[in-house]
Amino acid sequence: MRLAVATIIGGLIMFLWGAFAHMVLPLGEMSMRAPTDENRLLDTLRTALPQEAGIYVIPHFDMATRHDDKAVQTYIAKAEANPYAFIVYQPQGRNPMAMGHNLFHQWLSDTLAALIIVLVLVRSGPSFSRGMAFGLGFGLFTWLTLSVPFWNWYRFPAPFTFGYLIEQAFGWLLAGAAMGWWLARRKRV
Repeated sequence: MRLAVATIIGGLIMFLWGAFAHMVLPLGEMSMRAPTDENRLLDTLRTALPQEAGIYVIPHFDMATRHDDKAVQTYIAKAEANPYAFIVYQPQGRNPMAMGHNLFHQWLSDTLAALIIVLVLVRSGPSFSRGMAFGLGFGLFTWLTLSVPFWNWYRFPAPFTFGYLIEQAFGWLLAGAAMGWWLARRKRV
């Protein structure tokens, strides 16, 4: 029961911190901008992309041609002369204000991540300070393995990447401290 409560505490703290970071602080919107002509861009997406959900990197390089020197040089020239875009595309629209399922999935993923930290804490001898250290460590690990590669390979903007560092490191520091504190409490007789 102690582990379940610690897991729920950690998941809830991370979930609430994430909501605060995105809704009150500017962390969730760092580097996000509005296009100058959104309607024209939407029309172009409908006609220029297949009506299939996916990630589209523009300019696109067909990896099947990576051994063709002429194709590689043509791609390099095109990439150097044109803008770059990383597009997460869904051809069908949906109401962005109907977030019930998104919120549930976020809470669930935060809670499952908290369970991993709880299991490590239990094996290492839980304490408030150890919870803080493990929480911070897991937050940094998450950032280094997800956000930094997106910055490095897919050119995600540095402010967006830095905002994600703050969200993950601080959030898991708080959650880890609370889980460590809860697990280290002594049972009262």
